[in-house]
Amino acid sequence: MSRKAKISGTEKIAAIEKYLRGVDSIHHLASVLDVHHSSIKQWLQTYESLGPNGLLSASQNKVYSAELKITAVEDYLASGGSHMEICRKYGIKSTCQLRNWILKYNGHETLKTSGTGGRPIMTKGRATNYDERVKIVTFCIEHQHNYA
Repeated sequence: MSRKAKISGTEKIAAIEKYLRGVDSIHHLASVLDVHHSSIKQWLQTYESLGPNGLLSASQNKVYSAELKITAVEDYLASGGSHMEICRKYGIKSTCQLRNWILKYNGHETLKTSGTGGRPIMTKGRATNYDERVKIVTFCIEHQHNYA
């Protein structure tokens, strides 16, 4: 999947700085750039929490520690602040990311630093028979491992 954005990072920065100076409105900027106004609001939140560099395209996704995830989720649940306020406070790029962490936390799932680190899961595994698969799954369940 390509990481090329429809709007470049420098265009996003210029648009947000116009808005912050009071030169333009969110809705007008959205129509000029042909994006939804919620995109502009997300850019604004990113700009406020991570600075202008947060709007520049990255070659990889940002990795958040498990401790930061848990702290952010618990702060959200305890304080009742908005998703944007918590993202701004902890430097989280997207409110969608925070919402996913909250769903996992409330579902009693473990918030880990990262899943597979971007590596494909078992793409070139060896052939196994039924008995071997049963042993693997049993071992993973007993030791609380992800058998993916």
